[in-house]
Amino acid sequence: MGSNSWFKEKILLGMTFKDYISRHATLPFFIALLILAFSFYSMIYRLLYGLGPATNLSDTYPWGLWISFDILAGIALAAPGLTVGTVVYLFGAKDYKKFARPAILSSLLGYIFAVFALMFDLGRYYRIGYVIFWSWGLNSILFLIAWHFFLYIIICLIEWSPAFFEWLGKDKLRDFFSKLGIWATVFGVIIAGGHQAALGGLFLVAPTKIHPLWYSSMLPLFFLISALFAGISMVIIESTISHRVFKEHLKDFEPKEFDRKTIGLAKALIVILFVYLILKLFDLAHYDNWHYLKSNYGYWYLLEIVGFVLAPTLILINAVKTNNAKLVRITAFVVAFGVILNRFNVSLIAYNWYIPLTEKYYPTWMEVSLSLGVVTLIILFYRFIVRRMAILE
Repeated sequence: MGSNSWFKEKILLGMTFKDYISRHATLPFFIALLILAFSFYSMIYRLLYGLGPATNLSDTYPWGLWISFDILAGIALAAPGLTVGTVVYLFGAKDYKKFARPAILSSLLGYIFAVFALMFDLGRYYRIGYVIFWSWGLNSILFLIAWHFFLYIIICLIEWSPAFFEWLGKDKLRDFFSKLGIWATVFGVIIAGGHQAALGGLFLVAPTKIHPLWYSSMLPLFFLISALFAGISMVIIESTISHRVFKEHLKDFEPKEFDRKTIGLAKALIVILFVYLILKLFDLAHYDNWHYLKSNYGYWYLLEIVGFVLAPTLILINAVKTNNAKLVRITAFVVAFGVILNRFNVSLIAYNWYIPLTEKYYPTWMEVSLSLGVVTLIILFYRFIVRRMAILE
C-alpha cells in the first residue's frame, strides 16, 4: 500500500481530501475553529508578553483559572481510566470491558492536554522537563505530581497501544501491549491515586488562606474520593454522548444491555458519594465548623454539598430502584459539575476568603479562551481517534 493510499484509507477514511473537507464543513466545526483561533492567539500572546499582560494573576493569587480548571478539575475528570481500568483489569468485571478503551483514551487525552495547558501557567515554560531529568526536589509535592503525571501518561499510552497497533495492522505489537495492559493498570492505580490525593495536599500549606469549611487535613483524601466519583460520572457521560454521536461505530449494540451497565455504574457511584458525604460530615464535626454554616460562605458550602453530593445521591438511589438509566445519565452531569465546583471553591472562591469581592481574582478573556481551546482540542482529538480506531467496539 502506497503512502498516498495509506493516508487516504487510514486518515481520510477512504475519501478524497476535497470530500473530507466538504463533509466536515459544518457549523460545530466552524465554532470549534473560532474557539481555537482565539485560544491560539491567547497562547501566542502569553508566550510573547508573559503572564502579567495575559492574565490577572498576582502575588495574592499566583494560581488562577488555568490551575483550577485545567489541572485540578481537569485531572479529576480525567479519572475514567483509573476507575474503569481498575474494575475491568484488576477485578475482572468483563461486563464493563467495552467501557475500558474509551475511558483510557479520555484519561490519556485529559492528562496530555492538562500538561499542555500547564506550560502556559509556568513562568519558565521551556524548563518543564527539568523536573523530570535534572532538578529533583524530593521533598516537594509538586515534584511528586510532575513525576506522577509523566508516568501516568506513559501508562495510559501502554493501555491505549493495543487499539493503536490494531489500527495499523501490527498484530504482534498489539498482542505484546495487550499483555502489558494489566501490569500497567496495577502500576497506574498506585500512580493515579497518589497524584489525585497529592493535588489536594498542595493546599495543606494554606490553612489561613482557605475558608475553614473547605480547609481540612483530609483534603488529599477528599480529592482522591471525589476524583473516583468524577471518573465514574465521566464514564457515564462519555458513553452517553459516544452512543449518540458514533452510532455507526457500534456493533451489536443492545440498548437494554447498555442501560443495565449504566445502572451498575450508578450503584458504584452511590457508594462512593455516600462515603464522601459521611467523611464530610465527620470533618465538619471534627473541626466544629457548624457556626460557619450561618454565613454567605456557609450557604455556598451547603449548595456544594447538598446540591451536588446529597441530592445526586438520592436521585441515583431512586434511579436504581426504578431502573431509570436516563435519570442516571442526567445526574452524572450534575455530579461532574459538582466536582468542578469543589475544585474552584478550594483553589479560588474560598481561597483568600477574607478579601473583599472587589479585590478578588477574575480571569481575563485570554485565560478563558485558552481553557476553552484546550477542551476543544480534547474533543477534536477524541473524535478523530474514535472514528478511526476500535475504541468503542
